[in-house]
Amino acid sequence: MKIAIFGAGAIGGFLGARLAQAGGEVTFIARGPHLAAMQSDGVRLISGGRTETVRVRALAEASAAGKQDAVIVTLKAHALPAAAPEIARLFGPETMLVTGINGVPYWYFYGLDGPWRDRRVRSVDPAGDLWDLLPPARVIGCVVYPAAEVIAPGVIEHSYGDRFSLGEPDGRSSARIEALSRCLIGAGLKAPVRPRIRDEIWVKLWGNLAFNPLSALTTATLDRLAGVADLRVIARAMMVEAQSVAEALGVRFAIDVDKRIEGAAAVGAHKTSMLQDLERGRKMEIDALLGAVVELGALTGQTMPTCATILTLVRERARRAGCYDDTPAAEP
Repeated sequence: MKIAIFGAGAIGGFLGARLAQAGGEVTFIARGPHLAAMQSDGVRLISGGRTETVRVRALAEASAAGKQDAVIVTLKAHALPAAAPEIARLFGPETMLVTGINGVPYWYFYGLDGPWRDRRVRSVDPAGDLWDLLPPARVIGCVVYPAAEVIAPGVIEHSYGDRFSLGEPDGRSSARIEALSRCLIGAGLKAPVRPRIRDEIWVKLWGNLAFNPLSALTTATLDRLAGVADLRVIARAMMVEAQSVAEALGVRFAIDVDKRIEGAAAVGAHKTSMLQDLERGRKMEIDALLGAVVELGALTGQTMPTCATILTLVRERARRAGCYDDTPAAEP
C-alpha cells in the first residue's frame, strides 16, 4: 500500500517511521528544517528507551509524490483549509483520506442519519471548501492516542501509546478499512476498526475541550486541572455540557465524566498541546476543540454557559498572544 503522511511532524513522523520500518512504501510531506533533516539524515525515532534511525522518502511538494492508496493527515485542524488543495493532489480514484486530527472533524455529519445529515461544521470548515476539496466519501476517521514530540529537526520522541482507532463515517466494515488496519497492525501498532467512530472521537475530545483551554488560561498542568477542587469543578461543568450535546447527536459514552477526569489526572504534570502552542507562539486549536462543540450546542438547542464563557476567554488570550486568527464564519 502506498501511503503519504501529510504533515509529518510528531505523530505523523512516528506513524510513518513505524510503517517504513515494516517495509511500507511511505512518503513524508513536510516542510522547513524538519524536512531538510529527514531528507539528509532520515528520522531519528526515540521510543521505549531506544533510538533508531529510519531512512524515509521526504518531500516538500505533494505533487511530486504521485497518487497514493492512502493519505494520512496529521496536521492540526486549523492548518487543514490551507493545506487541502495540496492534499488533493495525492488523490487517485480510490485514495483513502485518513484524518488523524483532534477535535470535531469537518466531515462529522457526513452520512449521519438525522436532521443534520451532511451539514457542514462552520467552526472547522468556515468557507465550506474542505467538504468540496477533500470529499467525505474518501474519509476514514482516525482517533490518535500516542503522544510524541519533535524535539529537534528530524528527531521524534515518542512518549507513550500505539493505538490509532479507525472507522468508516457510516459505521460499516469495508475492504479498504480492513486493509488499512492490517497495514498498521503489521507495523506493530494497534488499529482497531470501530463501528461507531464518533463515540471514540467524543471520548477523546471530552477531555481536550476542557483541559486544553483551561491550561492556556491558567498555565496549569493536567494534574492540577483535574486535582485542584475549584479547577476540577470548571472542567467538569464544561464536560457535562458537552456530554449533553454529544448525546443529542446520538453519541454513547462508555465511561462517566469522573472516570474520564481521573484518566486525565493519571497522566500527571503534563502540559496540554494548547498550552505548549501558546508558550511557543503557535496557532492554537481552539475552534476544533471547543468552538465547534459550542456550535453544535447551538445547533442541538443545548445550553453551554461554561463552555461559551471559556471559549470567549481563551480566544481573547490567544488573540493577545498572536496565536488565533479571527474569522467571522468561525463564530457559533
